[in-house]
Amino acid sequence: MSKPFKFKEFTINQDRCAMKIGTDGVLLGAWASIDHNPFSILDIGAGTGVIALMLAQRSYAELIDAMEIDDEAYEQCVDNFETAPWADRLFCYHAALEEFVDEIEDQYDLIVSNPPFYSEDYKTANEQRDLARFSEALPFDHLIDSASKLLSEHGIFCLIIPFKEESNIIELALKVNLFPNKILHVKGNPDSEIKRSLMQFSFTKTDTETNTLIIETDRHNYTEDYIKLTKDFYLKM
Repeated sequence: MSKPFKFKEFTINQDRCAMKIGTDGVLLGAWASIDHNPFSILDIGAGTGVIALMLAQRSYAELIDAMEIDDEAYEQCVDNFETAPWADRLFCYHAALEEFVDEIEDQYDLIVSNPPFYSEDYKTANEQRDLARFSEALPFDHLIDSASKLLSEHGIFCLIIPFKEESNIIELALKVNLFPNKILHVKGNPDSEIKRSLMQFSFTKTDTETNTLIIETDRHNYTEDYIKLTKDFYLKM
């Protein structure tokens, strides 16, 4: 049984979700840009709903939608939204991305996704977790094409992916006129390889601003940058 995960301003129940709270989701929720004051936000593949909840805490967006295909995760996300201080601004759709794109006429000012990825060919005994983790559950080309259709003209699309997929993602995005504006490379410690890329795209072509974030100097000694990014959320920061 997974214990609820307590953040400073909200709590996440995650016992029914294959994908538990992890650093990736929290990084994306804290990093995604709200400088353009989004009115509407969409979280694709919401899982527990953590990213949408973080964005509700950080922004004044009046409409924060999430979308989740897995039955159990969807129900858990709805429960987490209903008990949050911002329940009136949050809504979760139980849908596949394809249906969602076909049916929704709105466009969003900010779209975020921590997509299920694993290009490595293995499966574990836990089928629900596999579904949540596998890129066949949400292929990158399908995700990016859909995001381009759902994004408003001056909107921003942010996602977190394995670093090795970065050039592939840029290539896919360019096909639908989405340009990389910002990239953050994430390393576990100063000596480790770059593990993740946080990427921000829009329909506006700019120079790409690239930075690096190191999470810890050594075990449980977090860097100033990481603390600054996550301190509004984690209880112990």
